[in-house]
Formats: sequence, structure tokens, C-alpha cells
Amino acid sequence: MESAGDVIRFKLTIAYDGTGYAGWQLQKNAVSVQQRVEESLRKLFPGVMRVHSSSRTDTGVHAMGMAAHVDIPRAELKMDERQLLLAVNAFLPEDVRLNEVRKVKADFHARFDAKKKQYRYVIWNHPAMNPLLRNRASQVAVPLDFERMQKAAKLFVGKKDFQSFASAHEYKMKSTVRRVTGCKVCQRGSELTVVIEGEGFLYKMCRGIVGTLVLVGQRKLTQKDIREIFRKRDRQVAGMNAPACGLTLWRVFY
Repeated sequence: MESAGDVIRFKLTIAYDGTGYAGWQLQKNAVSVQQRVEESLRKLFPGVMRVHSSSRTDTGVHAMGMAAHVDIPRAELKMDERQLLLAVNAFLPEDVRLNEVRKVKADFHARFDAKKKQYRYVIWNHPAMNPLLRNRASQVAVPLDFERMQKAAKLFVGKKDFQSFASAHEYKMKSTVRRVTGCKVCQRGSELTVVIEGEGFLYKMCRGIVGTLVLVGQRKLTQKDIREIFRKRDRQVAGMNAPACGLTLWRVFY
């Protein structure tokens, strides 16, 4: 095993269209974004072992600012950060790109050093889907009440138990309490964007929040109903998960 002095650690900021991938994390029987990034790095630096990410995105979910770190053997590194970025991108498929490469301290960790993350979810609220947003947004054909959604979004801010909004995972979480630092809905014509920031998220929690806000916009749920959904701690009483295609991991804060 190489010592810290034998490798140089880099922070990577990665963007990808998740449509054709089984999420970020390595999979046994499907292609993941992590697999493609690691394959590309090893073509240049055979000694690269693993790329460690800040987050895991699900099948079909996108990223603009996925953060990760990688250790590159010092003996194999013959280029600066800009050259490294260009070289790795030359081997990556067109739907995955390194946006930034930065040398960091040996003890930097993409996951454990992250302070908070921002996700953005795009809804196209129009009877006809915008073909330019295909695989980037989910369509809601019936009119949504933007102001109701805007007001209800504030109810998700704070340290709360989000069990009602998260899907069951293969492993049981120690706690379903999470701190959401911001949740708002923005409108530009027929395009609605739900912006959610928090210290950490449960499995499919953002999509559960968006699905619930859509029901508020359809006047099927009230703010009082949302408070009751929180209290019940039951996934069955909240809105369904919004489709994966509309969700993007926008930024990780350090």
C-alpha cells in the first residue's frame, strides 16, 4: 500500500447526464458514472485505486457539481491540473465531464469534509413537454399553484424527521432526522425549479419532497397536511417520488 507521500490527492468536480447510468456508485451488472471516471483515470495513471465521492446519485439522476477525490501516484503524474483535466476528459464519454481538478491536502475527504449539498429539481408545468428539457425535467401537465408550493416549501426547512419523505433502503438508517437549510421554489415561465439544500439526505428524500410539493401545487395537500405527514413518519402518506430525470446534484459545499 502506498504512503501519503507517494501519492498526490486531487479534488474533482464532476458533471454528468445520468440518463444512461445506474447512478454514481459502482455496480456489478450495470454501468455507473464512477466506473467511467475510474476507467478514464487509469488509462493515464494505472496506479489509481478508487475515486471517493461526496454523494451517491440514483439511476437517472444528474450532477453539475458532484465532488470526489482521488489519489494519483506521484511517480505517474507528469502534468499540472489543467492538463490533467483535459487528458481525463479526452477519455471520458461525452455525457461525463470533469469541470475542475484541484490539488488538496492529503487528509481531504470528499464525503466527510462536505458541509452541505444543494440539489435542484426541474418541473416543466405545461400540457406539452419541452423537447429541449427531455431527460432534464419532469412534466406536470396540469396547472400548479406556484404560490402555494412556495409557501409550503418553507415547512421542510430545519432539523426534522424526514422518514415520511424517504424511500426504504437495503440497509436501515440509524436516524431519519436530517437538517435542511433551505427549500424554495422558483418560477420562470412554465419552468419550476425546487432548490433544496441540506447537511445530508435520506434515500430519495429530495424526490419525495418534490412529489409532495407537486400535490400542494395541485391543491391536493395543504400546509396542515404536510405537518401531519411529518408527524406520522410514514412514507405511504406523503407524495410519490418525483421522477429521477428532473433531479440534479448541483453543488457540494466545503
